Amino acid sequence: MGILTFKSAGKGFGSGTERVEVLKDISLDVAEGEFLAILGFSGTGKTTLINLMAGLTTPDSGEVLFKGAPITGPGPERGLVFQSYSLMPWLTVAGNVALAVDAVHKQASRAERAAIVDKFINMVGLGPAKARRPAELSGGMRQRVSVARALAMNPAVLLMDEPLSALDALTRANLQDEITRIWQADRKTVVLITNDVDEALLLADRIVPLNPDGTLGPAFKVAIPRPRSRTAMNHDTAFKALRAEVTKYLMDAGISGKVAETRLLPQVTPIHGTPRAYAQAAKSPASDKYLEFSQLSKVYPTPQGPLTVVDKFDLKLRKGEFVSLIGHSGCGKSTVLTMAAGLNDISSGAIKLDGREVTGANPERAVVFQSPSLFPWLTAKENVAIGVDRVYPTASRAERQEVVEYYLERVGLGDAMDRPASEMSNGMRQRVGIARAFALSPKLLLLDEPFGMLDSLTRWELQEVLMEVWSRTKVTAVCVTHDVDEAILLADRVVMMTNGPRATIGKITEVKLPRPRTRKALLEHPDYYAYRAEVLQFLEDYEHGHQKKKDAA
Repeated sequence: MGILTFKSAGKGFGSGTERVEVLKDISLDVAEGEFLAILGFSGTGKTTLINLMAGLTTPDSGEVLFKGAPITGPGPERGLVFQSYSLMPWLTVAGNVALAVDAVHKQASRAERAAIVDKFINMVGLGPAKARRPAELSGGMRQRVSVARALAMNPAVLLMDEPLSALDALTRANLQDEITRIWQADRKTVVLITNDVDEALLLADRIVPLNPDGTLGPAFKVAIPRPRSRTAMNHDTAFKALRAEVTKYLMDAGISGKVAETRLLPQVTPIHGTPRAYAQAAKSPASDKYLEFSQLSKVYPTPQGPLTVVDKFDLKLRKGEFVSLIGHSGCGKSTVLTMAAGLNDISSGAIKLDGREVTGANPERAVVFQSPSLFPWLTAKENVAIGVDRVYPTASRAERQEVVEYYLERVGLGDAMDRPASEMSNGMRQRVGIARAFALSPKLLLLDEPFGMLDSLTRWELQEVLMEVWSRTKVTAVCVTHDVDEAILLADRVVMMTNGPRATIGKITEVKLPRPRTRKALLEHPDYYAYRAEVLQFLEDYEHGHQKKKDAA
């Protein structure tokens, strides 16, 4: 028997016809010193599972045991790190960690407790910030405080409930490295709840999927030697095979069949659909310059003087081309996108779309943001209709309704069109945002980290939804992302930006992978990991500003 054991445990919520069984017949053994990753889609009961381990809830059937004894409540031997930081805002870093130390080490002297606090603050690299309060810390630093606080309790088992999911990619990678280092130094038992396959492969000894029906899937042993380098793993045959196997299992288990398509798109023309140059651009060589960024720059005034965020960004897109824009946080990706959308003034240079200079916002340039900005009191149908009514002024009401319903069905909301946005999950709301953008029949689709707020498994599903709808329209598109796999999956070209300030294009890679693309097909393509290595290497070179000296030379 392991240190943590589930014996046919089940858990549900509600009663009568409203009851939902979240976890069913869970049997699991976690070995002492093991690093276990539980991997699954949002809403599959991952947090309920870890709450059972923590003693924050009890099973309705079966047993959950710690060292052979039933878990009846929370205890310091099981330290918990949540997705949200749960820090006391009025206390310093040291004060927040001291709460745990004082609770667990009551017999220790004041000096001994202070030494324990310092030990764990230094362990997570926050020594210089020990006197700062949470409001003065970045998201990554706040999560480090949570980890330090949990470790300071000296638990036998560290339980981590998606601790890194709210962080940007670079901060997340750095904290993954910290967690690995801490685990290897102490060899505590760790159970990590995550929705990120790469995170599980990087950290865990074993991966156990949690299926959408609340049952556990088969265990995947991660036999990749440690230490595990992201760049090196990209060339590792065992990593590629296991990554493909886990991904395939999750996609087969989690992505259910779509609602049958019943609607056809009516033959209506948007108000911006017949500009003077449009027909010529479709068949003339000028289509290679359908969208032009010409020496584009953005300068913001600051008390220290002008700050150049984007410097001489120069790029030409063909009509119907899909380009991914990738780079580290703060490199100006979103600034380029908002200038293209007409939401941000251009300091110098120009942007031309279909032969005309971009000035101000216009429905011919549809934007999908990280948060879809829906009216919560309106239904999905009503949210999409707002834009459609403006763009198709000569269409009948029935035709406009057909446009709305067609695109909602395409994004998998055929059975949820009349549901208010306030009752939708983040993933469903983002589907409405995508449907709204396509329903405008734009000449340019701009996507600003459209799936950045979603768990990675929901992102997979929506990436494929986006690809499927895009393949029908072939609208010219620019997508800002920090996700390497997303950039390659979506794009004809991946445009990599250097670090700011004075960020510009550092490298462009043409992605010659066949379309239509699916994630499973990409993982099996012999060239996929070569593209991935190229982008990863660029990002690694710029990770800590290593290229600044080269750029200045």
